[in-house]
Amino acid sequence: MTALSVSRPRIEHWDPEDEEFWEHTGRHVARRNLVLSIFSEHIGFSIWSMWSVLVLFMSPAIGLGFAPSEKFLLVVTPTLVGALLRLPYSHAVTRFGGRNWTVFSSAVLLVPALLALYFVQRPGTPLWVFLLIAATAGVGGGNFASSTTNIAHFFPRRHQGWALGLNAGGGNLGVAVIQLIGLLVIATAGDTHPAYVIAAYLPLIALAALLAALGMDNIDTGPARPGVLREAVRDRHTWWISLLYVGTFGSFIGYGFAFGLVLQNQFGSTPLEAAGFTFLGPLLGSLSRPLGGRLADRWGGARVTYWNFLAMGAGTGLLLVASAYESLAMFVAVFTVLFVLSGLGNGSTYKLIPVVFAGQAEAAVTAGHDADEAFARARRLTGAVIGIAGAVGALGGVAVNLAFRASYGSRGTGEPAFWSFLACYAVCLAITRLVYLRTPHGTTPDGRPGPRRATESSEATRA
Repeated sequence: MTALSVSRPRIEHWDPEDEEFWEHTGRHVARRNLVLSIFSEHIGFSIWSMWSVLVLFMSPAIGLGFAPSEKFLLVVTPTLVGALLRLPYSHAVTRFGGRNWTVFSSAVLLVPALLALYFVQRPGTPLWVFLLIAATAGVGGGNFASSTTNIAHFFPRRHQGWALGLNAGGGNLGVAVIQLIGLLVIATAGDTHPAYVIAAYLPLIALAALLAALGMDNIDTGPARPGVLREAVRDRHTWWISLLYVGTFGSFIGYGFAFGLVLQNQFGSTPLEAAGFTFLGPLLGSLSRPLGGRLADRWGGARVTYWNFLAMGAGTGLLLVASAYESLAMFVAVFTVLFVLSGLGNGSTYKLIPVVFAGQAEAAVTAGHDADEAFARARRLTGAVIGIAGAVGALGGVAVNLAFRASYGSRGTGEPAFWSFLACYAVCLAITRLVYLRTPHGTTPDGRPGPRRATESSEATRA
């Protein structure tokens, strides 16, 4: 990492809020880094979610006849590890530099890919070996936190909803793309060649690391303060936003990893049939994430998030109806809509993070505190909360898969899991309403009183 820093020096005095700097220098540098960050994160998501595809191939025909509950464990394991890695990955950007860490985090994806490539071709390999390999795939999930934390530093607040939405949406597409590759392999070579899916990614991993080394930049984000994580943990909005992200991103990643197994268990779908449906929802959900960020830039993150959770609750109710009537067409259609809504909610929820802490900074300046320090604190907390919310949200994906495993294991149907998801969306709806959509005479998340919903007004002003 030190050698990489020497070969491409850190950009000093990065200030995207300075209009002249942004127009003449910042915009072009930021966009170049955004494109390369998206590609790296995309490959990371693909490797993170590859076990959602590989389990569709696992059958007695290739000497890997695992039970459904064991397959759900293989899906849960990388989700859990990826969630736990998000906090250290987000901190690594400040410690090593965004470019340097992207090179490393891209190259290390070769470890889970090569291990999986070797052992899926070894009939009789025990489950515990695959669980360990699936755990190493969690490094792909960590990429999201470092990528998002890095890109947030490049863009001014008024563009962060759109930029973070593009960055995360392009990464989320990795879930859909690897499932599409799995479909192509099953359709052309049959469902006994999982190694083909993994082999397709080896050159892409190498390319992502190379492009990051050649084209990305390290910028001066200020020294990392040892207490910033503790400060973020003490702020109540860290946990409110993290819970909302459980409902949005937790749904997206949990559904994306489990959907193929759900179709096999709920409707007896073949691997080809399951793979034929699984890529569409993550694809549309990924594409809708930037739209969620853009809508939040225009209408306010709280307002968009509120209506989004209302729609997700209604969609979950329709899933219960489709399950009761055993309607595969309705089930797939509603699940696809839920993917789209989860993507929209991902974008709008993340938009809340910089807005809330910028609002706190504005309140501090109004109270007489130093403006530079107040907004520097806001930037530090934004980066820290992005990491925390990303980690907690990914743990929501673990909960989704564990709910499915318990539901199909005890009842043979997903209905108990769907009821638990409905309860989760109801809680998220209440949090959004009570905390981020206060009554006209209440207070805003940054603590300021006012005659109107100042959080929404502040977001709209910056749009």
